[in-house]
Amino acid sequence: MEGRGTGTRGSMRAAAFIAAQMRAAGLQPAGDSDYFQHVPMARPAPSAQPSRRRILAPSSFEALDTIPADRRLTGGNVVGILPGSDAALSQEVVLVDAHYDHLGIGTPVNGDSIYNGADDDASGTVAVLEIARILARGAHPKRTIVFLATTGEEVGLVGTNWYIAHPVRPFAQHEANLEIEMIGRPDSLAGGPGRGWLTGYERSTMGDTFAAAGLPIVPDRRLAQGFFQRSDNIGFARRGIVAHTLSSFNLHTDYHRPSDEVRFVDFDHMAALINAAAQAVRLLADGPRVEWKPGGKP
Repeated sequence: MEGRGTGTRGSMRAAAFIAAQMRAAGLQPAGDSDYFQHVPMARPAPSAQPSRRRILAPSSFEALDTIPADRRLTGGNVVGILPGSDAALSQEVVLVDAHYDHLGIGTPVNGDSIYNGADDDASGTVAVLEIARILARGAHPKRTIVFLATTGEEVGLVGTNWYIAHPVRPFAQHEANLEIEMIGRPDSLAGGPGRGWLTGYERSTMGDTFAAAGLPIVPDRRLAQGFFQRSDNIGFARRGIVAHTLSSFNLHTDYHRPSDEVRFVDFDHMAALINAAAQAVRLLADGPRVEWKPGGKP
């Protein structure tokens, strides 16, 4: 899929694949076009100063119409819903998400120009789909769960910011967010295979809830990396939702390189952590609300 660069043909193929998996899992479509939620995007003008943010994100489709047609891009999020089973709590939403975009086609390294992003974040996207499959098979959780695969994380949280402005359920009903990012390889600082860490663990009661249930999810030990601020969860956290990222990124050297390939994924570890994540989401959907601790809300 050509590295799933934002707004590219490969990205659209990935979105179609994700939508098909959401349908197979039994999720209700929640986009503006079946499971697909269009997001206005465009290439910057050729005269624009080069920057890491290679994509423009107009605030509306009307604003997109003012950009020359040859610079407009097609892209968006993929969204499915598992309705809650409790008459009252089903009005509350737990959001489970990952970004499916990566860097696309770039500067060749050892003759390879496809930046695959198998760990970043195809692994997290697979987790979102598998959690949906697991939870849809049994009794539905009490709260409604929105499963979201976002575009444009690598170029500035483009898909996340659009979802925040255009949520599929009222934004005020969103109670918790678990982002899943880079779980394809084990991390010794989390305890090895089958274990993950939660960004911003000390900020809310989410990590404590998981620990009380005996889940193999521990605090982030690399606070100097600022991982709490570096993924889609931060967009939700800054708007009041208790939002964290689950990961097992061990700072491997294939990060943002063509060598982030599926052959390096540890599937036994990944499957074990996905099973733990499914239990975590069930706790968020069925248990007491998680809350920010004093001073924890960003």
